Amino acid sequence: MMHDFLSNNRDELTQRCRIKVGSRVGRSATEGQLKDGIPLFLEQLILTLELEQTQNPLDSRLISGPAGGGAALSEISVSSAQHGKALLGLGLTVDQVVHDYGDLCQAITDLAIERDAPFQVDEFRTLNRCLDNAISDAVTEFSYQRDILLADACASASNKRMGFFAHELRNHLGTASLAFSAAKSGNLTLGGATGAILERSLQSLDRLIVSSLDEVRAMGESTHVLGVFPLSDFIDEVSGAAALSASKYGCTLTVSHVDVELALAGNRELLFAAVANLLQNAFKFTRSGTEVKLSAYAAGDRILIDVADRCGGLAPGMSERMFLPFSQCGANRIGLGLGLTIARQSVVASGGDVVVRNVPGVGCVFTISLPRNKVST
Repeated sequence: MMHDFLSNNRDELTQRCRIKVGSRVGRSATEGQLKDGIPLFLEQLILTLELEQTQNPLDSRLISGPAGGGAALSEISVSSAQHGKALLGLGLTVDQVVHDYGDLCQAITDLAIERDAPFQVDEFRTLNRCLDNAISDAVTEFSYQRDILLADACASASNKRMGFFAHELRNHLGTASLAFSAAKSGNLTLGGATGAILERSLQSLDRLIVSSLDEVRAMGESTHVLGVFPLSDFIDEVSGAAALSASKYGCTLTVSHVDVELALAGNRELLFAAVANLLQNAFKFTRSGTEVKLSAYAAGDRILIDVADRCGGLAPGMSERMFLPFSQCGANRIGLGLGLTIARQSVVASGGDVVVRNVPGVGCVFTISLPRNKVST
């Protein structure tokens, strides 16, 4: 009888399966799975075969489930589902889940041939039914859990992109609104400096929307265009747009002289967004009545852009945590907590990086580092 054969050779079959599973390429079996998973299925298979030799053979369905597939609660369905979920946690694929049960079937077949063990046709059918149900439930649970993880990942990425888009829209719209209010309250014409800020903000809004539409059309393909442009003109444009925000927060913006011979290579729109977000962050946290300082200069083969504030300094552990999405470390919780994340990602897209240096009791200095270029003549 097959159940006697399995019972008498339980340890041998378990060891063979462990060797097959443990040595298969790409299969990282945990000690717990090798110790418990195979013996548990063997125990359920043996009990099923034994029950089918009694006067109530259909009782075996409570252990191994019915033939022909279909959802049904059984001991094998529960343990197989747990096995499939565990394999997903190891980063395995569906075919590797199927191979786990195939290894056991192969081990039984090989050992039966070696020992010349005679099995009845009905016993083979029971073995196949148990394996089919186990594989089906394991794969079903594996796929379900995987789909949940993929859906969560897609939703998280979509929410992050939407958050970035809304954050940048609000920044440009805020600058445009401040420029409009300044022009209106001061009875200014739109042909002056304030009108130029308003115009640039509206243009930035247009480019942001167009870029987002291009991204949708391209299904995620990068549409970023890199170019070389003068550093001094870039800093003038960023500081001009940011000066209105500084006054709103009760601080001043001081801009250091920039060498006209220096140039940046990168995506101008992304870098503009990066510096603008660093300035907005500085205005938000610097103490009222103090200054935020913007400096841009060369250091060897790098261009460094510093944004120094007077926030009083950073708490321990904040230097890296503050760059995480939706992270709001200070008492001021206005906004989404995306500004610094956008700044770093925008700079990285142009081959640079952003770091922060703490000045205890004074504030902090955010530094953008980018490759150095020279203005072409």
